[in-house]
Amino acid sequence: MADTSTLDYENNPLMQTLGFKRLLDSDADSGRVTLEFEAKIEQCHSVDIIQGGFVTGWIDAAMAQAVLLKTNFECVPLSLDIKIAFYRAAHPGPVVAEGSVELLGRKTAFVEGLLRTPEGEIIAKGMSTIKLRSIKR
Repeated sequence: MADTSTLDYENNPLMQTLGFKRLLDSDADSGRVTLEFEAKIEQCHSVDIIQGGFVTGWIDAAMAQAVLLKTNFECVPLSLDIKIAFYRAAHPGPVVAEGSVELLGRKTAFVEGLLRTPEGEIIAKGMSTIKLRSIKR
């Protein structure tokens, strides 16, 4: 099982730019992670609607972290493609991103992600094909 203390989000500039709040749940064995982000008014494109790139970024971050956990931090996840389906608008406030590894091969992973409101309503769903690059230590 991966050491989740390696996930130092508080000192990760990218995660801070995305508005990372806290790690809600993680399971390295199943390759699942749940993260909370704070959507900010500065991320809106129209009054109070969050720009889709941030929605995609939150889902992508959760999917990448799921791969890192599942591979015990031995592989860097490199997105080959990503598809996002938007179900409803995201607004400023907390959002919850979930990532899960659906299939892990030697060189490729297939992952899925969700973005929800704190009440559990789905904002967007994503899926990605990820190339696994070995981390040389």
